[in-house]
Amino acid sequence: MKILDIGCGKNKYRSKRSNDIVIGIDSVKLPGVDKVVNLEKFPWPFKKDEFDIVVSNHVLEHLSDLIRTMEEIHRISKPGAIVRANIPYFASSGAFQDPTHKRFFTYRTFEYFTEESGFNFYTKARFKINKRKMTFMVTRPNISKMFDPFMNYFPRFYERFFSRILPAEQLFVELVVLK
Repeated sequence: MKILDIGCGKNKYRSKRSNDIVIGIDSVKLPGVDKVVNLEKFPWPFKKDEFDIVVSNHVLEHLSDLIRTMEEIHRISKPGAIVRANIPYFASSGAFQDPTHKRFFTYRTFEYFTEESGFNFYTKARFKINKRKMTFMVTRPNISKMFDPFMNYFPRFYERFFSRILPAEQLFVELVVLK
């Protein structure tokens, strides 16, 4: 399998399978970065339908144009490819703390890229949401276990009434590329 790690920094994704090819890209040449790429310029230097898996760990919030970024991820991914992203949840202090963050994400942000959404007219890039999970405290998993099940079982209720009182720290989304 061919895997792309977007914004890998010093911590490039490590596949559990030894025969997988992992390509790490970032805007800065660091140990582990295979290719320096300006993620704000399109198209990225990859062929259409090149990757089986695309991972992104706290990168999408740094990019100006999420729609164009998702279109580019869609272009370079094979049909049925898996896209996994961790991003700060909109109500977390970390979302606003970093002055380089340009956008914020809710549980429903990626619905705009699905066939079912009434707001999918911004782009033709389509994905299926395979999994979404809000995590209360990434660094305190025992505390997180108490809150995470409630938040993720009733995400709309949580976002409307509790997200500012007990903010989740991170959102994980796993998408399937539809072509």
